[in-house]
Amino acid sequence: MAWIQFICHTTPDKAEVLSEALSECGAAAVTFEDDADQPIYEPDLGETPLWTETRLTALFDAETEQQDVVKMLAGMVDNVPKFRVEAVEDKDWEREWMENFQPIQFGDKLWIVPSWHQAPDEQAVNILLDPGLAFGTGTHATTALCLNWLDQADLKGKYVIDYGCGSGILAIAAALLGAERVIGVDTDPQALEATRENARRNGVEIEAYLPGNCPDEPCDLLLANILAGPLQNLAPRFANLCKPNTELVLSGILQSQADEVADSYQQWFNMQPAVSREDWVRLTGVRHAV
Repeated sequence: MAWIQFICHTTPDKAEVLSEALSECGAAAVTFEDDADQPIYEPDLGETPLWTETRLTALFDAETEQQDVVKMLAGMVDNVPKFRVEAVEDKDWEREWMENFQPIQFGDKLWIVPSWHQAPDEQAVNILLDPGLAFGTGTHATTALCLNWLDQADLKGKYVIDYGCGSGILAIAAALLGAERVIGVDTDPQALEATRENARRNGVEIEAYLPGNCPDEPCDLLLANILAGPLQNLAPRFANLCKPNTELVLSGILQSQADEVADSYQQWFNMQPAVSREDWVRLTGVRHAV
């Protein structure tokens, strides 16, 4: 099917109204993009932030008449912005997307391999994982920081908790690297389902729980790749989930937030210097001996 896209430049206070109006006009999809290279790293709870300069793109059937859309919009919103209309290149988008998602290596022996690819190294620890169900494919710096740490760790026989498991990528890596018991915890039921499904595809067993159902039994390693705010709030909980000398690995933290997050854990853990990748860091620590 052929498509065209209507593109305009707008502001956050107008973007949502325009989006709803364009959907009413028949848009198959409406997306927002940063129009001024302004990063938004960690929104406030319950907030859906937009950039101060936002590019809005609405996708329509190629048979759509531009003037008809503009006329309909004029009856729904004030000051209709000027749109430019572009044809969308006719491609096999699914094949294009699949070709762009390649196997990725972490450390010496750990690989993330999409299901449609042959593993580059059959003797390596290969995680079969496709993007889609939940956050965590290894392409983000925070996930990569955790995977590189796991690649060098001795996990044989250990009990591991992946708190904020998303797709289950860290939990699955731990299981394939020799952990005896692995638990994934997430607030999103869809993430728990993704973790279970990805674990099944990789031939490992992962227990998946909502936070309130997570067993209180202290673990040998706790991984948490979420965000700085929740990590600070969860420090006492993580302390209770870690037995003495348990290792702690935290990510999802900006460089500017590293000291504050580390300070939140000093009461219970001996925290190590941050390791950075791009704008993000990984913090590690060891639970104090009692």
